Amino acid sequence: MKIDLTDTTAGKVNKALVQGRRAIGTPAVGMVLTLVVVTDEENAYDALKAAGDASHEHPSRTLVVIKRVSRSPRDRTSSRLDAEVRVGADAGSGETVILRLYGEVADHADSVVLPLLLPDAPVVVWWPVNAPLDPAKDPLGALAQRRVTDTYASEQPVRELSARADSYTPGDTDLSWTRITPWRSMLAAALDQVVCEVEAVEVEGEEFNPSCELLAMWLADRLDVPVKRSLSSGPGLTAVRMHTSEGAIALDRADGSLATLSIDGQPDRAVALKRRETAELIAEELRRLDPDDTYASALRFGVERLNASAAAAAGTAPAPATAPATATAPATATTPATTDPSPKGEGAVAGTALEAAAEAPATESAPQEPPPLKKRAKAT
Repeated sequence: MKIDLTDTTAGKVNKALVQGRRAIGTPAVGMVLTLVVVTDEENAYDALKAAGDASHEHPSRTLVVIKRVSRSPRDRTSSRLDAEVRVGADAGSGETVILRLYGEVADHADSVVLPLLLPDAPVVVWWPVNAPLDPAKDPLGALAQRRVTDTYASEQPVRELSARADSYTPGDTDLSWTRITPWRSMLAAALDQVVCEVEAVEVEGEEFNPSCELLAMWLADRLDVPVKRSLSSGPGLTAVRMHTSEGAIALDRADGSLATLSIDGQPDRAVALKRRETAELIAEELRRLDPDDTYASALRFGVERLNASAAAAAGTAPAPATAPATATAPATATTPATTDPSPKGEGAVAGTALEAAAEAPATESAPQEPPPLKKRAKAT
């Protein structure tokens, strides 16, 4: 069921939602959160489809905010709110309200959205494109417990990572980070099968792909070893190779769908590692509404730090943050095997398993959050 409202108010939109629920015979509200999607007209269809598919797993009230650009000075001074209310089969497993803001009201989208939020329910704001540099200080972002951006959609993705690190606030996350969850899970599981010390890592993938940079920063941050960032024709991430004291461990995905896991002394194994759709990524982010400390730690490691370390090793000037470079993380002295004085756990007992992660079902469409990696120290 669809209800069109022209030159309306937030109060009338709320009444239309109630009327729509009564008309389809479901007066009760059975939704678990409010998802606010801030986009433009060009990307609204794809964002709305992804949010609708994700609502089958997370029934929610979806508010799509579209700020329309006025062409003439007179139109820019006039304010108008048009709304399209969808309930029932047209709204997935929740309710959908498409809000088109014209004129001055576009600068006060938070005042339109606030009366439409579900009471006593979490709020998630998602920017598919054109995300603010500081999501937490954005008027709409300030309403949310979770703020989702996508650096892959920006013009300079790698430089955008630096801006995200400078403005990070607990609750921020990025779909470029969500895309590498299966990779992190698989790499953590591979290291659990071998008692070894990781000595160096190579991450191979497309140029200007923020997921490749984030994976390299995560490995450098957690393992405290040299990380080399090499380029390939893609699609996306294509390989991760870890050089260990017991031989090589490689996860190679050349076609964007099926990967091969190779561990010295063991037969090669084919593993499903397909590139996921946006709806799956959003559904994964909606499963957890607490701050992602692992993402924050990897993000703050910084592309500049990787580039500066690589330049120092090569004796050249630091590479700009707009292009990936060979990454070498600063090494630290290994502590005795019986102690673990550092906050990240370098120098853990040799052969111990990776830190336990929060329990979640490990499936292809809904991969579990991997445990944080720790460098394995040699026993003394």
